[in-house]
Parts: sequence; C-alpha cells; structure tokens
Amino acid sequence: MKKLVIFDLDGTLLNTINDLGTSCNYALEQLGFNPHPLSAYPFMVGNGVRKLIERAQPDASPEIVDKITEKFKEHYDEHSYDSSVPYPGIEDMLHTLRDADVKLAVASNKYQEAVTRIIGHFFPDIPFVAVLGQIEGRNVKPDPSIVFQVLADCPTSKSDVLYVGDSAVDIETARRACVESCGVTWGFSPVSHLRGAHADHIVSTPAEILKLIGV
Repeated sequence: MKKLVIFDLDGTLLNTINDLGTSCNYALEQLGFNPHPLSAYPFMVGNGVRKLIERAQPDASPEIVDKITEKFKEHYDEHSYDSSVPYPGIEDMLHTLRDADVKLAVASNKYQEAVTRIIGHFFPDIPFVAVLGQIEGRNVKPDPSIVFQVLADCPTSKSDVLYVGDSAVDIETARRACVESCGVTWGFSPVSHLRGAHADHIVSTPAEILKLIGV
C-alpha cells in the first residue's frame, strides 16, 4: 500500500476552469484585450498563472503580462469559489485515504496563497501533510522541486509515493521526481496527453485510485 499520495489541484481534485477563465477574461478586458471563450481555457492552464496569461495574450510584453497577472489575482482572490467544485467521488476518496492513515499532499502550479485558501475552503477536514503552490524562487512543474519539498515535509520512500494529476505536466513531474504516476481522465487534458507522457496508470474514477493504492 502506498503511504503518501500527492495530488495536483486544478483538473484533479477540483474543476476550477470556469473561475480561472472568468478571472483571466476580466484581467484581459481591464487592460483592453479581447476575452476568450471559457472552452478555450483547458488548453491554456497547467503551468502557472503567468504562463496562462502569456498564452491568453501571446503578444503582450513582460510588463503588460505583469499587469494582467495582477488584475487576474485581484479578481481570482474574490471569485475562486464561484463555480469551482470537487469532481464527483473526490471527497469520498480523500476521506477513505485519510481514514486508512495514508498521507495526503497537494502540489500545484497555482500561486501559493490561492492554493492554501482553496484547499482550506473545499477540504477543511482533510489533514494534508503539505499544501504547496507556486512561490518565488521555486520552479513550476514539471520541475520536480515541489515534489522534493513535499518529501522534505513528509519524509517517505519514493517507492511508497503515488503522484496523481490530470496533465502531461504532472506525469513529467512525477517522472523527474522518480515517483509512480497516475493520470486522471476527468480533468483538463485529453487522455492522449497522459498516454504520450507515459503515465504509469490512467484512471477514470477516484475509486480506481483507491484500488491502485491498496485501500
């Protein structure tokens, strides 16, 4: 049985795409740029807010990207719960893992303040051993630094760790960290991306994660 499960956040634990897209559109419009359909945003997220802004407005200068990012955070900090919800079965899965004494952690490319706030809001009764987001000075995924920080916070043999995410970025992060990977099909990325990244496992329901872990 695995002893530690590290979860990505957006597209894995929570469906956050509409709130992310709405905040990005707000920020773009505040700076005089055109918004995008919300259906376009699954193809832009996954590498942190700054990369999201760069993809949403690829011709913007670094200075303009800074301004759009600031407007995004202002809006998202007030509206990150508007339509975001846990995916079906996620809460039951987390409770089952908690009750089985499996350690749980979050490793996200979303900025730290938002990750802390959102996890506290949606999963207040889950005792995560680490809730990590993007911070200054730490590279975003697929750089494995965030996984190494989780392992520093909760020392665990890599053979006892499962990393769960919805994108090729997550699978590559797990590979670089030398831990087992599990891709989920309910998130923002097509299954072909998970297969192309050579996920160790691909699951279609949270209950399948429990089977993988041995709970």
